[in-house]
Amino acid sequence: MKSLQELVRPNIWALKPYSCARDEFKGVKADAFLDANENPYPNGVNRYPDPLQEQLKQMISPMKNVPIENIFLGNGSDEAIDLPFRIFCRPGKDNVVAIDPTYGMYEVCADVNDVEYRRVSLDENYDLDPDALLAACDENTKLLFICSPNNPTGNAFQREKIEEVITAFQGIVIVDEAYSDFSAQRPFRFDIQKYPNLIVLATFSKAWGAAGIRLGMAFASTDIIALFNKVKYPYNVNVLTQKKAMEILGNVTLLQRHITMILEERETLMKALAFLPLCKKVYPTDANFILARVTDADGIYKYLVSKGVIVRNRNRVHLCGGCLRITVGTKDENTKLLSALRQYV
Repeated sequence: MKSLQELVRPNIWALKPYSCARDEFKGVKADAFLDANENPYPNGVNRYPDPLQEQLKQMISPMKNVPIENIFLGNGSDEAIDLPFRIFCRPGKDNVVAIDPTYGMYEVCADVNDVEYRRVSLDENYDLDPDALLAACDENTKLLFICSPNNPTGNAFQREKIEEVITAFQGIVIVDEAYSDFSAQRPFRFDIQKYPNLIVLATFSKAWGAAGIRLGMAFASTDIIALFNKVKYPYNVNVLTQKKAMEILGNVTLLQRHITMILEERETLMKALAFLPLCKKVYPTDANFILARVTDADGIYKYLVSKGVIVRNRNRVHLCGGCLRITVGTKDENTKLLSALRQYV
């Protein structure tokens, strides 16, 4: 890869970050906080949160087997997706490359930051071609996005193919592992020491059952994490989110049980969908959702809405014509879905 200084926007490299009160006060016991212009009367949220979320990272580190200094926490994964654009991409000059179809927020962030977004189509089996991805890059390509397991297709890509891209690409490769807890594949977060140009994304929103608190994670080299912390907003993860995340992490047994239940329901739901006359194909999945090609995606979607069952219509997404994306729900939710589909005519 190019050196980090070559990849980072010059103004970001030279940026002197904002220093908040809680950044300056460290390592001394105190009981009178008169530095941050806060309301002094306690109500649970009158003090600013830890800007680097150190207590929360101490709980995440052993669970994810990643050192604290290699962890960034943000306001959902969306913040961790947007920050690389702001750090590495010069508006109107640089570009990024991504597989297609994939998670739509990568392109939204590119548009917001005035960065060219180059799509590289997956093949008919929703697999990626490393050579095609690399061929789409030029000297101004700063980022390359691979979501694995991918959304909306559900499949995880072969590690060897992703490693080929990481090794050959001169810029930053971002592997989004939002759904990795549902996959048997070894996560790429274990390889951040091996690949200095790798950023791995994860989230509390899927397996960890905390979509409502908006907490995302990024794992990368200490140098890249330092850049994230340099550019992020000072108090990007609020007190309530940090407290709730620590509460969730205090019950790992429940978390693992829910993942097991989702995986069991996933297998049951896939088999049941395959038997339905309206279902033409059920695609393999490593995520907590199923992509199914049906006889009339638009009609079936509207019918399910009328029955109070909401799925995602992917009919107009590249390579996903005629497809519905179905999240694996509870046993009762899945039963309601299947009952409605069996009555569809």
